[in-house]
Amino acid sequence: MKVEVIKFDNMGRGIGYIDNKIIFIPKSAPGDIIEVEIIKNKKDYLEGKIINIIKPSRIRKEIKCPYYNSCGGCDLLHISLTEEMEYKLLKVNDILKKNNINYDVKEIIKCDNEYNYRNKITLKIVNKEIGYYISETHNLLPIDNCLLVNEDVNNLIKDLHHFNLVNGEIIIRSNYKNELLIIINSNDEIKNIEYIITNHNIVGIIQNNKCIYGENFLIQKINDYLFKVSYNAFFQVNINICEKLFKLIDEYTKNSKNILDLYCGVGTLSIVVSHDKENVVGVEIVENAIKDANINKNLNKINNISFICSDTKNILDKIIPSFDTIILDPPRSGVDEKVLKKILNTNIKQIIYISCNPFTLVRDLKLLLNNYQIQTLKLLDMFTWSEHVESFCVLKLK
Repeated sequence: MKVEVIKFDNMGRGIGYIDNKIIFIPKSAPGDIIEVEIIKNKKDYLEGKIINIIKPSRIRKEIKCPYYNSCGGCDLLHISLTEEMEYKLLKVNDILKKNNINYDVKEIIKCDNEYNYRNKITLKIVNKEIGYYISETHNLLPIDNCLLVNEDVNNLIKDLHHFNLVNGEIIIRSNYKNELLIIINSNDEIKNIEYIITNHNIVGIIQNNKCIYGENFLIQKINDYLFKVSYNAFFQVNINICEKLFKLIDEYTKNSKNILDLYCGVGTLSIVVSHDKENVVGVEIVENAIKDANINKNLNKINNISFICSDTKNILDKIIPSFDTIILDPPRSGVDEKVLKKILNTNIKQIIYISCNPFTLVRDLKLLLNNYQIQTLKLLDMFTWSEHVESFCVLKLK
């Protein structure tokens, strides 16, 4: 069926109409005239995939990745970077407007590296083939490189078949020295470890949560700070944008003296804001992350931070009164409603909310804006070529 794409939706898909019924088409662009195959026919909408581009949109560009049309990793590699940035601004502003939040986001901070910016990749293994799942399926698309990760990771991908794994998952993490950590989730016996170690800069190999070679962590460096990152700990995938995020946080906490960092992970933000502060407390529920946080505090020779391993909602009543700034950096699911309500019952002057999901950010803002107002809201292109975007929001007490 022939469809003209009118605009993007908030998931990066093109929107068109067939017989007045809306259809969502991944990897299409406003202005495309395309032939589509309907793959889902729901009561209120259709989903389709591109069979042929009859007339390309003016914003389309050459696609550099040979896997793009099938891979589920990127959403927007078919449009220019300028158009991608504009789309993300429009997306977040649209979500704000639909939720009656009167704020116009004007700035998105660009990543200096269009490609090869990721320090982590997760690959599937099915019947000895290694790659990504095809979008919306569990069918494997074999790959031997990815435009989003650095060349050291790509060189390793080409050699992963030497492990002779049949089924499972391989995660590769890299650091500022291009050292590589391999995490394998598979019950298969690993072969040819010596070949991989000899030909690549491997600091550790972990299988099913057991370290079988080297270390189970990397040391990462951002700006002038060092961080131990365990194999299963969260850490930002884009170091360039992370550096810029750190500078933003530093700027907006320069007048703070006592800072509470909730969902603190391995302590990155606590450490960044700690200079010239009286007291910083980080709270995280993951025990291994708190162990890393304490190591990171010592690595950076900082003595004014305390880290607490606890569920955030269970600790706030004990520690919250003495702080002037709270940093929130929750998972994609956002902040627990009980935590938000406890924050609202305080007179803490400033909240810095960092989010990788604008939908949960806006959901939480609707509650916080009862007592707070937005001082600034900026976007960061943490996930270039995908529909995802990082948000940096500063709230001031009314």
